[in-house]
Amino acid sequence: MLNTVFIGQPTDRPPLLIVHGLFGSARNWGVISKRLSDQRLVAAVDMRNHGESPRFPTQSYPDMAGDLAEVLEPLVADHGPCHVMGHSMGGKAAMVLALTRPQLLKSLIVADISPVSYSHDNTPLIHAMRGLNLSKVEKRSDADRQLAREVLDAGVRAFLLQSLVVKEKRWLLNLDVLEAEMPKIVAFPEVSGTFGGPAFFLSGGESTYVERDHRDRAKALFPKAKFASIPGAGHWLHAEKPREFEAACRTWMETVEAAR
Repeated sequence: MLNTVFIGQPTDRPPLLIVHGLFGSARNWGVISKRLSDQRLVAAVDMRNHGESPRFPTQSYPDMAGDLAEVLEPLVADHGPCHVMGHSMGGKAAMVLALTRPQLLKSLIVADISPVSYSHDNTPLIHAMRGLNLSKVEKRSDADRQLAREVLDAGVRAFLLQSLVVKEKRWLLNLDVLEAEMPKIVAFPEVSGTFGGPAFFLSGGESTYVERDHRDRAKALFPKAKFASIPGAGHWLHAEKPREFEAACRTWMETVEAAR
């Protein structure tokens, strides 16, 4: 079972499950989770091979969707279908979950990713993390200085270093499996069928991950898909524009609930 952090208390509104992206964790979503928990129970997971969740030899989307279903089943049994929001890799896993286990979802929120295969490759970041001499890291700034030789963007370094346990000198990431499975992570699997429930694709206005010509593919799999973007935000839209992101998700969930 995935490590799951629960925030808030159950209410008469459907719970929300938050699914992070590659190299992330439930911890990255702490602020968003807390703010959205004012109206509903929020659950945030560490995906397999991330954070405090178990290590597995695969990182395929069917496997990740199965992990999410295992978390959702008891929640759905107690509270009914849940909203599921996933970012990047987590968004793809959430899409596969919706396509294969639609009865578990009240609605789907996909943050800055499309159901397509990408050509980018995050393997260089894995090499950079693996290349750190952890024996010389006594504080996070030591790791940042080392990482800066390979990763120029300070924001990306700060994000990656959230998964470094400085005192224990270890990464909360299974770097070997993530590297070996990178072709599966950047791809999108062949999945039959469609998800007929409400689906919201929210992207960063400055992001290169979501293109207008992706909408046809999204509509084919998610016929009720709605699309919106947050101006001035990139791929990490929830970190760059947290209030706008929160407001968009809140409005979406409230609209879905009012319609049912």
